[in-house]
Amino acid sequence: MSSSLTAAPSDVQGSDARFNTIPSLDGAPPLVTVRHLTKTYRGRPALRDLSLSLPAGRIVGLMGANGCGKTTLLKILAGVLADYEGQVRIAGHAPGPLSKALVSFLPDADFLATSLTPPRAIAQFSRLFADFDAAKARRLVDFFALPAERSIKEMSKGMGEKLRIALMMSRRARVYLLDEPISGVDPAAREIILDGVLRDFESDSLMLISTHLIADVEPIVDSVVFLKDGHLLLAGDADDLRQARSTSLDALFRKEYR
Repeated sequence: MSSSLTAAPSDVQGSDARFNTIPSLDGAPPLVTVRHLTKTYRGRPALRDLSLSLPAGRIVGLMGANGCGKTTLLKILAGVLADYEGQVRIAGHAPGPLSKALVSFLPDADFLATSLTPPRAIAQFSRLFADFDAAKARRLVDFFALPAERSIKEMSKGMGEKLRIALMMSRRARVYLLDEPISGVDPAAREIILDGVLRDFESDSLMLISTHLIADVEPIVDSVVFLKDGHLLLAGDADDLRQARSTSLDALFRKEYR
């Protein structure tokens, strides 16, 4: 089987060695590679000698408890966090202008001016990003039923998150990094948001969704990466993991992180 996500031997502690690899769907080289990545904050490691290779065509759930290193990994891949040890490559490029042009990053924080309405936000992104598909953004805004005349400060948290996702998913990126996209919104909004995320997803792209809400994300991911204390705990095809462990990803998560 073609390996496209591999952990250093020390990363998989006490886990089944079969589940430290996500196979490529077509044998192509990995789109994202991380080698011996370590990131420390004030002397405390957030990521510890982490090695991964992620293929295109996959929707990967990046799962783990709060503080396990999920956000740190996404920020490094997005090129917004530096000062780390190890090697990171996006389609062969080190983090920088070339890699950032390939990555669309949805942080777990508000990043839009609250005075913006959906049309004004779309116009702003059209100016900022050469790969931005304004027509797709308008379709997603319609799908999410966002009122065109309402500014972000007049929207609910769920509506604001839908607008941010509509904007970030409308870039023609190769790698989509979503940090806790359904955190803090009600269950009904979670389902709609995830439906929107999947619309027009291209098979030559990679999506990495960070979450601790496993049950909500499990139906849409085809692969998983479990982080624990900055280490890789498990990685693999979602169906293979469910079959081998005879349980859901949510139940497996609860067992591993209790």
